[in-house]
Amino acid sequence: MLHPWYRGRLERRMVGSTNRWRFPREPFSGDLLGLSQMCKALNVDFEEVLKDPDRLYVSQIQKIFSRNLKNKTIQSREADVILKCLGSTWELHQPHLFQSETLAKLYLMALSQGTTSPKKELERLLQAQLCGSVQERPPIKKMIISLKINDPLVTKVAFATALKSLYLSEVEMNMDDVLGVLASAHILQFSSLFQRCVAMMMNGLTPTTIKSFYVAGCKYKEEQLTTACEKWLEMNLVPLVGRQIHLRKIPQELLHRVLRSPRLFTFNEFHLLKTLLLWVFLQLNHRIQTVPVHETVLAFFNSFPKKYSFLDQDTGQSLVPLFLCVRLHGIIKGKNLEELRHINFFPESWLIRVTANHYHALESGGDMVHVKDLTTQAMRFGLLFNQEYTTHSEIIAVYGFFFEIKGIKQDTTSYSFYMQRVRHTDLEFPSSVCKHGPVSLRAERLVKYEIRAQTLVDGKWQEFRTNQITQKFGFVKPSCKSHALKIQTVGIPIYIALEDGCHSFSSHQQ
Repeated sequence: MLHPWYRGRLERRMVGSTNRWRFPREPFSGDLLGLSQMCKALNVDFEEVLKDPDRLYVSQIQKIFSRNLKNKTIQSREADVILKCLGSTWELHQPHLFQSETLAKLYLMALSQGTTSPKKELERLLQAQLCGSVQERPPIKKMIISLKINDPLVTKVAFATALKSLYLSEVEMNMDDVLGVLASAHILQFSSLFQRCVAMMMNGLTPTTIKSFYVAGCKYKEEQLTTACEKWLEMNLVPLVGRQIHLRKIPQELLHRVLRSPRLFTFNEFHLLKTLLLWVFLQLNHRIQTVPVHETVLAFFNSFPKKYSFLDQDTGQSLVPLFLCVRLHGIIKGKNLEELRHINFFPESWLIRVTANHYHALESGGDMVHVKDLTTQAMRFGLLFNQEYTTHSEIIAVYGFFFEIKGIKQDTTSYSFYMQRVRHTDLEFPSSVCKHGPVSLRAERLVKYEIRAQTLVDGKWQEFRTNQITQKFGFVKPSCKSHALKIQTVGIPIYIALEDGCHSFSSHQQ
């Protein structure tokens, strides 16, 4: 809308070097091209303006006010807007409230209802802001507006913080209030504050906040936040969340998405399975407030009727998609397999298939012909490399072959990760690794593997990886050692993957 005092001076305004639009004399005047270019200049959605022309006026006024606020041409004065909300009365200043699209609309509605000529009042409003000095500005009448909020996340403290942010660019927020401030910013349509809350939540993910932040991201359709939650949980489900009672709060839908991710970190497949069993146990035992020992979880599932497995019963059928994500063929210790059979959790057909695969692999000298795809079927092993380590390693055994996964800290920001084949006789504690397991005497072992490293730096995940490599491993150098993954980072997590059509392992530094 072009004001009479302005119309004679300017008919067109440059937007770019080749793009220009004109102010229409009436809201649309049939000029859709001009309207489209105006929307681009004001960063307003063209389709939304066609549905709701008021958006264009609000955006024009917001742009003028934000420029004046930035140039500090608006000086403090008596409050001229009264907001009634959440059972309280809030005194605001008209120029500042236009940073909120919701409050701006409420104000303009009140302006149109309180006068016989809303168009003239709006022109006065814009003219007041374009005047050079405070003395030249015509007086603005005091308005009362009301806002009804039904979102349970919005508290008075959070809403007050959001309103305070209309005046100050960096209002202090603590993690306890950020959800409420996010909800308030969403209702107020205060985009800069909303994005600040999102950034704060992405940097504040912990076992206690992961669920509420993820649910908020879904509720307000903030994909950036939900993706950050998923990535954080991919790394921390097994080593961190899986050891705390907060595991109970993880929604099944989020858990399923994380389990399907190729980035999921776990020390080994049995650790992942134990985490899932604990999650199910906590869903079915709401009164439990401390993390039980693993034997308690096993005893619970063992108490169910033996006629059908737990996953075949009504209680467990909805959980089948979760456990289909577990690579049961990656559980190779006889003790662990016996444990699975004893608790009667999995359908008999699943366990028969796993047993048959192990039998054929041992019969063929350790080759797992049933594993075709490295990304989705490889065995997974993990190494947690903490900040205090200079070196750290773990021994893994797969069908009689023994490998050491090793990480070395070269200096404050340089790391090297690799694996090497070792003889069972060279192990420091051979009985703990070899007991009740086979020992292969093959001189060489063909392995397909990949090493990946992931670390969190300034709220963003860095990922390093080798290619998928096929290599013959012997007992002597250089054939006993894999390609090394060398990285430079100031962060701390790592994930390594070894596959022979059968192994995959990961290292995660934290």
